[in-house]
Amino acid sequence: MCGIVGYIGPKEVVPVILEGLRRLEYRGYDSAGIAVGGNGDGLELRRAAGKLRNLEQAVRQHPIRGSYGIGHTRWATHGRPTEENAHPHRDCTGRIVVVHNGIVENYLTLKKALAQQGHRFVTETDTEIIAHLIEQELRTAEAAGRAIPLEDAVRAAARRLTGSFALVVISADEPNKIVAARSGPPVVVGVGDGEYFVASDVPGILHHTRKLYFLGDGDVAVLTLAGVRLTDLEGKPIERPLQTILWDPIQAEKGGYKHFMLKEIFEQPRAVRETTLGRVSLDTGAVYLGEMKIGAAEFRAANSINIAACGTSWHAALAGKYMIERLARLPVEVDYASEYRYRDPIADPQALGMLITQSGETADTLAAQREMIAKGSKTIAICNVVGAMIAREAYGTIYTHAGPEIGVASTKAFTAQLTALFLFALHLAQVRGTLDQAAGLRLVDELSRVPGKIEEVLRTSDDDCERLAKLYSNARDFLFLGRGIHFPVALEGALKLKEISYIHAEGYPAGEMKHGPNALIDESLPVVVLATKDENDPDSVLRYEKTLSNIQEVTARSGQVIAVATEGDRQIQELTSHVIYVPSAPELLAPLIEVVPLQLLAYHIAVRRGCDVDQPRNLAKSVTVE
Repeated sequence: MCGIVGYIGPKEVVPVILEGLRRLEYRGYDSAGIAVGGNGDGLELRRAAGKLRNLEQAVRQHPIRGSYGIGHTRWATHGRPTEENAHPHRDCTGRIVVVHNGIVENYLTLKKALAQQGHRFVTETDTEIIAHLIEQELRTAEAAGRAIPLEDAVRAAARRLTGSFALVVISADEPNKIVAARSGPPVVVGVGDGEYFVASDVPGILHHTRKLYFLGDGDVAVLTLAGVRLTDLEGKPIERPLQTILWDPIQAEKGGYKHFMLKEIFEQPRAVRETTLGRVSLDTGAVYLGEMKIGAAEFRAANSINIAACGTSWHAALAGKYMIERLARLPVEVDYASEYRYRDPIADPQALGMLITQSGETADTLAAQREMIAKGSKTIAICNVVGAMIAREAYGTIYTHAGPEIGVASTKAFTAQLTALFLFALHLAQVRGTLDQAAGLRLVDELSRVPGKIEEVLRTSDDDCERLAKLYSNARDFLFLGRGIHFPVALEGALKLKEISYIHAEGYPAGEMKHGPNALIDESLPVVVLATKDENDPDSVLRYEKTLSNIQEVTARSGQVIAVATEGDRQIQELTSHVIYVPSAPELLAPLIEVVPLQLLAYHIAVRRGCDVDQPRNLAKSVTVE
């Protein structure tokens, strides 16, 4: 979520960095800072909590000048969004400065070791230890009678980090040099006319140069006035193509994708990572929800949970019901937010309320929240916008950190909401004692693998979905089928298709086919069936076998089946000619993976039909009126 901009060159550095950060505001943040050098001995910092305008005011009140520097907009993961926790961060000497996107998972171990070596820390962040690591590498080399350049110290420090990071570092002792390293979050390096740039995303520097290097994982870039050098973490030179970007400003925000929706589909691995970051321990399996005013005792005392949401968020809520009930053994009711207050819900102060919303301003959902509060329930929000109304009125919020979602048809917000719900279900189960530590650790480990599995689906199924779109873009109707937790995904797949292609589509429980929908099946009806399975889960295997029977019902009536199945499943190929394979996953996590091909299928069909994918007719992104 965080934004990074760095510059070295003949221009005054501060305006360049502040303008770049402004162009990255869409990523979301809660504090900002800048560090510059080149105007005397040392580095000067300005930082501020809140919006970028607060940093700009700090710079106006205490001006700084220089020829090189780095800036950062931060979304808090470790430590509160305060001025002292804002980036950039310094070492003990104040002569090394670091900005960082991502999370250092082993920072407590590193911090303890550094403290024993005499380092002193002044913030709550994991980023600060990186500056001290770099200082320690330089100190160790000096004690051994060697002098190493800043980039060697950065590489050595990066090799000790566990987690994900995009690092940008400057030092007062090596002026006019910027070192950047990547392992996970994106980093781009721009080449101008005698000037060089680094950023976390293209829009931050595109107004200065269109010539960019896109760093890969394990890459280190050294920027000086003489040019850019690229190496790996061991210091071996590497080559990356210098790409020329031809996007206009709007296209730049799209990251080169034809539509915002496609960009946001491909951002889902990052959305899942960002929603998870800072909330789980891969060592113990513990889940931390730091923005909660509801304590463990109240979670244990709760007798049920009532969830209200609209549209895609309602589908996420239905899947969340399966997660919470299975892991935490607590009854869950799910309502359309627009209907909740009209059914005169029964008051129960021991019931917890939950609202799920991308914007945090959805009028129907806000009305449901206020009804829950009036009935005596404390409410929890799952929301993507910090400080939104629903979050302000809740007793706790799980922010999804999915980033801005421009496309009206929600994609990455859905997977981020599923991730937040899974984390909530795990936390609730741990607090209530319904899940042992070993099981929790296994599930947290499986969750950490989901982004990589989504990336695999994006690599392997996009072409398949485009081919299927050619076959079925002229269909008048679609049917989506799923059982158990996969039924809400079928509903979501149908909603995506009808939203952007204007094809009538229905999601249905597969077991209900005999109770009416079979009458619709003929050779012109495409039927999308979610038929994944978890071999380690007997209930999942049984559900899969029942779903195969549903597929046979459809094919016996000449229906056209498109199956979403687990990699390695050859049995299903005998039943249908159209199979989209996805990686295996535990039953409760499968929805995050299997929804992706449904999104891609809807997208490609809509494109072939000439529809406005990002702004479908009659719809708005945020529904702020009832």
